[in-house]
Formats: sequence, C-alpha cells, structure tokens
Amino acid sequence: MDAASAPEPFSTVIRTASHAQHTEAEGSTFMSALLGGELGVAAYRRDTEQLWFVYRALEEAAARLAGDPVAGPFIRPELARTAPLERDLAFLGGPDWRTDLQPLPATAAYAARVAECARQWPAGYVAHHYTRYLGDLAGGQIIRGTAEKTWGFARKGDGVRFYVFDGIDNPAAFKREYRALLDALPVDDLEKQRVIDECKQAFALNTAVFRELGEVFGTDGPGRLSA
Repeated sequence: MDAASAPEPFSTVIRTASHAQHTEAEGSTFMSALLGGELGVAAYRRDTEQLWFVYRALEEAAARLAGDPVAGPFIRPELARTAPLERDLAFLGGPDWRTDLQPLPATAAYAARVAECARQWPAGYVAHHYTRYLGDLAGGQIIRGTAEKTWGFARKGDGVRFYVFDGIDNPAAFKREYRALLDALPVDDLEKQRVIDECKQAFALNTAVFRELGEVFGTDGPGRLSA
C-alpha cells in the first residue's frame, strides 16, 4: 500500500472530526472574556473549581483502568492534575476552599458522563482523556500565560500549577507518543466512530460549562460583555 492509499491515522481523524466542537468550546464568550482580561480573578477561580470536579472524575478511575487493554496505555502519572488543581484552589480560595463548593449543573453532568464511561466503556473514557489532557498540553499553556500576566501569578507557580507538567520534559514528543497510542487503539472501526462521537460530546459538555460560567459572570445572555 502506498502513502496515498494508506488509511488516515486515527489521531488525525478524531482531531479533524471534532474540530468544529473544539473551536466552539475555545471560542465561548466566557473564555474570550477571560483571556481578554475582561473578567477578574474570581472568574478564573470559578473556572478552576469546575475543572476540579471533572479531573477528579477522570483520575479517580485511573488506578482501576491502568490494566485495561484499551484505556490503560493512556494512564500516565505525569498527566495527573488533581493535586495541582487543589494547590491552585488553596492559593485562590484559602485553606477552606472546599467549603460550600458545588459544581454547576453542566459541570455535574460533565463529570457524571466521565465517571460513567470510566465504569462502563473504557474507549469512551479515552475520548474524554484525550480532549482534556492534550488540550492542557496545548491551548492550556495560553491560559497559563494569560493568568500570569493578568493577575500577577508567579510564572508556573501557585494559581497556575494546573497547567504546569513538571513530569513532562518534552511536551511535543509526549503529544506525538500520545497520538501514536490513539493510532494504535485496539478497537474496530465501529468503535472508533463511537469514540469520535464521544469526543464531540466531551467538547459539547465543556462548552455547556463555559456557557453556565458565562451566565454567572455576565458574558452570556442579555447585557453580556463584548468578547
């Protein structure tokens, strides 16, 4: 088989197929306002709180899925984000940051779907794993830089530790390895299509969280901020 007729790598297929949903999430009015400096640190803290619920759902399942033939290869300790998130939240909200902490309805739905996939469908879990962690290693670095500049956080310090992957020396190489794992995902074509659909759903769930954050901070709905 020559290069022209070789099947497209699954990592390329999944990225292309979910591009519209990814773009919608990135272009939400809330994120546009946050990255544009139109919102205060309270909005950044609230967003970080919502992330904590999602990553807790992702990472509570990690030990159980580590030996799974489909999801297991993606479970890498250097990706774990719960501990850095908790350090950031302690910095942003003080030692009692957990007090009265509640997920937004969209966040609760997002975390519940992640947990459901973790329990029942390892390939679906991979879809959520991919959308979160590869995004953190790429666009998440833009958020980190903006937060440092806008609110005066120390470079790669408290407040932005979620976006700092101390255990990954070469992010570009790591992302190549991760995409190779996607390309080698041991499932058939029908299951791959289901993974693509779940990836789209993951982005839609994330967009819903941004929409609700936008309603809280006035970037969505009547009288919204310009973005």
